[in-house]
Amino acid sequence: MTTLIVTLSRALPTATMLCEGVLSDDGRTVSRAVQAPAALLPAPSGADIVAVVPACRLSWHRLALPRGALKSGLFQDGNNAGRLRAVLDGLLEDSVLDETSQLHFAIEPAPRADEPVWVAACDKAWLHAWLALLAQAGRPVSRIVPELAPPSGDAPASLHVTGTPDQAQLMRTGPEGVTLLPLSVASAALMAWPEEAEVLAEPGVAALAEHFFNRPARLQTPPERWLAAAQSDWDLAQFDLLYTRGTRTRKHLSAMISSLFRAPRWRATRWASVALVLANLVGLQAWAWKEEAAQAAQRAAIRNLLTATFPDVRVVVDAPVQMARALTDLQRRNGVASSADMETMLGHFQAAAPDAPAPEAIEFIANELRLKGPAPSPSDLAAIAARLQPRGYSLRMEADGLTMKEERFP
Repeated sequence: MTTLIVTLSRALPTATMLCEGVLSDDGRTVSRAVQAPAALLPAPSGADIVAVVPACRLSWHRLALPRGALKSGLFQDGNNAGRLRAVLDGLLEDSVLDETSQLHFAIEPAPRADEPVWVAACDKAWLHAWLALLAQAGRPVSRIVPELAPPSGDAPASLHVTGTPDQAQLMRTGPEGVTLLPLSVASAALMAWPEEAEVLAEPGVAALAEHFFNRPARLQTPPERWLAAAQSDWDLAQFDLLYTRGTRTRKHLSAMISSLFRAPRWRATRWASVALVLANLVGLQAWAWKEEAAQAAQRAAIRNLLTATFPDVRVVVDAPVQMARALTDLQRRNGVASSADMETMLGHFQAAAPDAPAPEAIEFIANELRLKGPAPSPSDLAAIAARLQPRGYSLRMEADGLTMKEERFP
């Protein structure tokens, strides 16, 4: 599925403001970078639109939430969201410069109730203004991700150098969150960074980054950084940005399906699923060929039995029916009563309906026995027909009586 990744500018939006972004056909590689007003951004049919919040617009806070604060589905549960938001307001009241009512909060994905969690905070009016502009331009955002986020688990810290040689900026992700500083000798010396930390730099400042940190820097363009942000598990659309339960469900299903089809960690699973489907198809085809061969052999055996038993039958169309007819003819020629004879049929009818009234007239035409006279009740008729069916006969009601006929089942 095509993904449009839009990076939100740090300034408040206007209709003519240029939006930078990335268009990706598979969610893993950059198809092309885009720069246009919101209304002119490419919007392929069914595209997933992701908004990237720049690192300078977010502050990060590590909080130990009270016991039970994450109960009942966390911020995704409508009843629990208000209580959890009140808890965050109380815990962050002394840690942020603005009033908590003016800030939008988001909790890290899949938080553990017994461990501190990361909480991202940004200006609520600024974020809502951008989302409203994109929605008005026909580009509604399905997910909101941070440009950089603290590493999860045991993931190593990383150093990102951006900008130009004259105005280079250093962004560090680590256990302390995301830190932004101008790149200088003082900031590089001030900022502690472990030896295993990876250095990523934009092409224009790669040499400067290698000089400051005395190690090779991996090149990463801004579009590649935004694409990497869109591949994270973060979604800042929480609390008041989750409008309805149906919207939340669709978003999580979409994210799950997108992850299964595009995430690198599921590549082995995708290949295994394809291999399993192909193996089942091959097995089903082989089983079908085997069954078809067995049926063909059985039909050939029946035809050979018919032609060997009745040499006069030269053309075989329906072997079981032809064999039954040939056997009936043979019995008649030899004076042996067959199942299609009137006497045999009358005997079976008498055995199946011993209490039925005697017919007023009996006709036997073309192997059909017609018994004219008063007909039994529908329930008695159904019972008689059920007794005759195992013996190879059908019974139906006509206008003037009953008609009994031998049935041939191929």
